[in-house]
Amino acid sequence: MSMQFLLSALVATLPVLCFLATLLYLDGYKLVTLRAVVAVVGCGMVTAGASFVVNAFAFDALAIDFTRFTRYVAPLTEELLKGVVIVLLIRLHRIGFLVDAAIFGFAVGAGFALVENLYYLEHAPDAGLGTWIVRGFGTAIMHGGATAIFSVMGLAMVDRARRASLRSFLPGFAIAVVLHSAFNHVYHSPKNAMLAVILMLPPMFYGVFRESEQAVGDWLGKGFDADTEMLELINSGSFSDSPVGRYLHTLKGRFAGPVVADVLCYLRLYTELALRAKGILMMRENGFDVPVDEETTAKFAEMRYLERSIGRTGLLAIQPMLHMSHKDLWQLYMLGK
Repeated sequence: MSMQFLLSALVATLPVLCFLATLLYLDGYKLVTLRAVVAVVGCGMVTAGASFVVNAFAFDALAIDFTRFTRYVAPLTEELLKGVVIVLLIRLHRIGFLVDAAIFGFAVGAGFALVENLYYLEHAPDAGLGTWIVRGFGTAIMHGGATAIFSVMGLAMVDRARRASLRSFLPGFAIAVVLHSAFNHVYHSPKNAMLAVILMLPPMFYGVFRESEQAVGDWLGKGFDADTEMLELINSGSFSDSPVGRYLHTLKGRFAGPVVADVLCYLRLYTELALRAKGILMMRENGFDVPVDEETTAKFAEMRYLERSIGRTGLLAIQPMLHMSHKDLWQLYMLGK
């Protein structure tokens, strides 16, 4: 293996990885772990392999020239496959805020770009260093940026609609496809395309991180107040006279007494764990890594037992009493993983 080949490989792969590492470093609350990011990069690499198969089939089926295919078809298939990973992460409550949406989105695109660039490097080892500079700083970062835009817009629309329907992801998907297609349209001027990507993405990520930091701070403040009030209400003797207590009283006519008792226990555990999760986020922001203790682990085990005891219908009935947004469900995942 020649030094020229090694240099080309480094130039083709390192820029996108360095960009991803920078995003992780800038995440003040450490909302995502390195292990999770590596796993998502791996998912992006799988989508690259899948897109190769899908694009080969589509190219044969459509019988159009390669230039048109790369401009109008490949952006659709590739952004769709990358987007599937993000949709699953959001719907499984693995993404809570815009900053982790941006990081996970870029990670998917980075994994995709790594496989794509290594594939081209293997099939065109004699290409000049300029080619790999453009692919490393341009194409690879474009893949990450397009998927990050899809992820951020998708999460923002889910926040607005308060449900992760597929319709919420369509605007972000359309923009990602248009940007990808526009990049492929300027193949005759790759240096300009590379410069456009480098100049456009950092300000966008800066805005996302700044907005997300503010959103996390606001959510922590309001969430602490609401969770503390709920816990104090449960522990006080006046819980039954509160709106939540009266709502719980109405459930007696629909559920057996033991189930209602389990609901009250579940409400207490959920609130205690939500407070614990918010405390961990605030400690992380200040540079402290707080491990999950055995008591917290035991509470998660008890909560899962209560979920089975209450049943799906009971859990749906008590949702009005809990902060069941995707952010709050995400925080429990973050604490219990």
